[in-house]
Amino acid sequence: MMSAQSHPSTQAFLREIWLAAQGESAFLEQVRMSGEGSLPSVFAVTDLAAGSVGAAGLAVAELVQAVGGAEREVAVDRRLASFWFGTSLRPQGWEAPPLWDAVAGDYRTADGWIRLHTNAPHHRAAALAVLKAPVDRTAVAHAVAQWNAEELEAAVVAQGGCAARMRTMEEWRVHPQGVAVNAEPLLHVADAPASAKPGWPVNPQRPLQGIRVLDLTRVLAGPSATRFMAGFGADVLRLDPPSWDEPGVVPDLVPGKRCARLDLRTSQGQEIFTQLLAQADVLVHGYRSDALAGMGFDAANRRRVNPALVDVSLDAYGWSGPWKTRRGFDSLVQMSSGIAEAGMRRLGRDKPTPLPVQALDHATGYLMATAAIRGLTQRLKTGKGSEVRTSLARMAQLLVTGSGNQVDAALAAENAGDLAPAIEQTFWGPAQRVRGAVTVGGTAMAWDRPAAPLGSAQPVW
Repeated sequence: MMSAQSHPSTQAFLREIWLAAQGESAFLEQVRMSGEGSLPSVFAVTDLAAGSVGAAGLAVAELVQAVGGAEREVAVDRRLASFWFGTSLRPQGWEAPPLWDAVAGDYRTADGWIRLHTNAPHHRAAALAVLKAPVDRTAVAHAVAQWNAEELEAAVVAQGGCAARMRTMEEWRVHPQGVAVNAEPLLHVADAPASAKPGWPVNPQRPLQGIRVLDLTRVLAGPSATRFMAGFGADVLRLDPPSWDEPGVVPDLVPGKRCARLDLRTSQGQEIFTQLLAQADVLVHGYRSDALAGMGFDAANRRRVNPALVDVSLDAYGWSGPWKTRRGFDSLVQMSSGIAEAGMRRLGRDKPTPLPVQALDHATGYLMATAAIRGLTQRLKTGKGSEVRTSLARMAQLLVTGSGNQVDAALAAENAGDLAPAIEQTFWGPAQRVRGAVTVGGTAMAWDRPAAPLGSAQPVW
C-alpha cells in the first residue's frame, strides 16, 4: 500500500500515468512513497516527479513479475525524485558547461513577453536573422522590444527557429493548439499485429539486460527515458547527427549509453539505421512528427522493418492541431501553456516565472519509459509490438489540472547523504550522482558504463 506520507496529487499523477500506459490498477498497490518537502512552485512539481518516477519503476516490477517473479515493492523517495528533475550529476573538480547559450531567455516585447530558445546554432541564427541583431543580449533585447510578441513568435518559427509568446492558461485553453492537444490522451497507444513471443531471460537484478533500445532523442525528455532504462540494464545506443551537440546536458544524461553519430540524410546512414532498427527491441525518438517521415522512416515503414518493435515517439506541441509539427522545448511549452504566466501572477513577480526545474521534460521522460517497458511486457505475453506517442504540451495539461493547493514544506537543501557513494569516472572528470529515486524489489538503478561524449561509439549493436 502507499504510505500515508504520499500526497493525494502524487497518487493521482501516478494513477493517471500508469493507466494511460494501460497498466492494471491493481499494480498501484505495490508503490510506496517516502520523503518530505516539495520544490518551490505554484504547481505540484514534486508530486509529479514522484508519481512519474513511481510509474516507471512499477513498469519494471511488472516486467519481472510477467516471467514468474515474485511481487516486488516499488519504493519512491519524493525528495530524491525532486533532485533528479533537476540534474543528477555532481562534478568533482570540474564544472559542467552552461545549460543555455548567450541569447536564450525571456525578453519583453512591445505588448508582453517572449522566450527565445537558441541553444542550437541554427535556431540562434534563425532568431537573430529575424531580429537583425548580433549575438549580444542587450542588442537582442532592444530588437525584441520593437515587436509584438505573437508576430515575433510567428516570424521566428517561420524562419526555422524556436520561440514562444507568454500566454495565460485561459488564452491557451481557447487557442487552436491548446484545444487540440488538451483533447488528446496523455498517451496514444496502438498495438501491432502479433509476432513470435520473445524468449528474453529477465534477471530480477538487471531486468532490462539484453534489451536493445535505439535512442533518437535530444536534450531532456527522451534522454531521461533511456537513461532510466539503461539504469535497469538496457543496451541503449544513442544516435546523433554528425554536427549535433548538447554540452550542457550530455554528461548528466548519457550514463550507461553508447553514443554514436549517423547521418540519416545519406543513403549509407539510412542503410545502417535500417539494420539497427531491425535488431532493436525499442525505438525512442523525439524528432518532429514529420522529420523521420521525411527521411523515409515514417511509422508504417518502421513497422515494416521491425514488426515487433516497441515504438515510442515524443513531440513538443501534440499530434494534432495547427502546431503539430512545430519545434519546441520544455521552456517554450511552459510559456505557451500559461505555466510561466501563472507563476509570475500568483507569486507577484515582474517577469515570467517558470517551474523551478524542466518538469515537463523529466515527467514525460518517465512516462515514455513507463510506456516502453510496458510494451516489452506486452511482447512477452502476446508477441505484439506497440506504437506509443505523447507530447510535452499534453504533460503540461496533466500538471496544471492535477495540481492542488501547495501546502507542503520546502524541500530541505541537498546533503551528502543524498549522493550515491560511488565515483563515476566520466569523460569530463570524476563525479557523483544523486542516489536513485526508485528501487524495485530493493534493486536500484546502476549504469554499466560512465558518461561519455556524443559520437564516442560506433553505430553497431
